[in-house]
Amino acid sequence: MINDYFGIKQTPFNTDDVDLLEQQKRAFDIILSQCQMHGLTLVVGQPGTGKTIIKEALARHDPKRLAVPIVSRTLHTYHSTLRILCEAFQIDFEGGDYKCERQLIDEAYRLNRANKMLAPVIDDAHYMPIECLRKIRLLLEDFPKNHNLILIAHPCLKDKLQLSVNQDINSRITWSGELKPLLPEQMRDFILAQLDKVGMAHTVFSEQALNLIIQSAEGILRAARNLCISSLIEAVRDHTKVISLKQVNAVLMQPHWRKQYDTALPEQNNR
Repeated sequence: MINDYFGIKQTPFNTDDVDLLEQQKRAFDIILSQCQMHGLTLVVGQPGTGKTIIKEALARHDPKRLAVPIVSRTLHTYHSTLRILCEAFQIDFEGGDYKCERQLIDEAYRLNRANKMLAPVIDDAHYMPIECLRKIRLLLEDFPKNHNLILIAHPCLKDKLQLSVNQDINSRITWSGELKPLLPEQMRDFILAQLDKVGMAHTVFSEQALNLIIQSAEGILRAARNLCISSLIEAVRDHTKVISLKQVNAVLMQPHWRKQYDTALPEQNNR
């Protein structure tokens, strides 16, 4: 709908092909270097700050040299997680936990002999039971040294790992990074770069509309992307090709955009 109306071939703000921003690129480069030294990497950030973009960039990066099995279903027991790991490694699994572990270790050595680095990713790692994470870390001790276990999580995992009881995991982290919300100038550059990428004029957003989007997104990439796409849809509905405050406010009036403090509290009866 947006493509046809605005006469463009590529979908704007497409998450499947996003260029890494500066802080994402730095984390990406360090993660790759950690793959050569038996690393344990922790990447944390608020929801929507771009952690998934790093994960997807790793999955696309040089598949001939880097294998990136991804575990996204993290609310499972160790028994189930082992089988999810086997699926991610694309190996047929059978038997009990020990046999699955043996198959994973054998596959890791096969990849090592093929001169491939290994970067297993646990996405939403803050949901994974700590005992399950501990067992996975111990399993990877038997892998060859050309791997880097990458934990992608909300900041609460960092706090959990700093507890004394979890020092066995925390002390093995070789690098950690936190993705911060973007500054207003960085957010403006991101939005305009996305428009450039699909061949849309910067004037498709009025200056007032662009400022409102930047203010409302509060530095969160996902929020800015969703606001821009929803505003473009509103523009199509209003038969206009310049997004003004009207279209952005129509999006911000939707219940899921309303802040809790924007909603009036119900009156209480005085007794």
